[in-house]
Amino acid sequence: MTEIACPFCTLPSFRVLGENLHAFWIRDGYPISPGHSLIIPKRHVGSFFEATPEERAALLTLLDEARSNVEKEYQPDGYNIGINDSAAAGQTVPHLHIHLIPRFHGDMKDPRGGVRWIIPAKADYWSQRE
Repeated sequence: MTEIACPFCTLPSFRVLGENLHAFWIRDGYPISPGHSLIIPKRHVGSFFEATPEERAALLTLLDEARSNVEKEYQPDGYNIGINDSAAAGQTVPHLHIHLIPRFHGDMKDPRGGVRWIIPAKADYWSQRE
């Protein structure tokens, strides 16, 4: 069986918008909103829970940097920040990455629940309370 090269380990340098010793950030190749960015460790590691404390700190530093860049360029009204950790959680590239997803008023009819919508049948817990 032929192993497929990791797209984040073989990423062309022109895609990198910022970096530090342990991580870099790029714009998502398939964005779900303007400014959708990915923060990625330089070391090939699959899970957030396998990242070293130094890598985690570097990722969070770049999350702030990417957010600052997105703020200037797109002025979003909010963000979803997420990690799909393992195939069972929807991870399609087996290299840890953090999604920074800008959100805008009106981009969805009712954005309540945010990341809870990964399991739609369990997302809306508030309807019975209203």
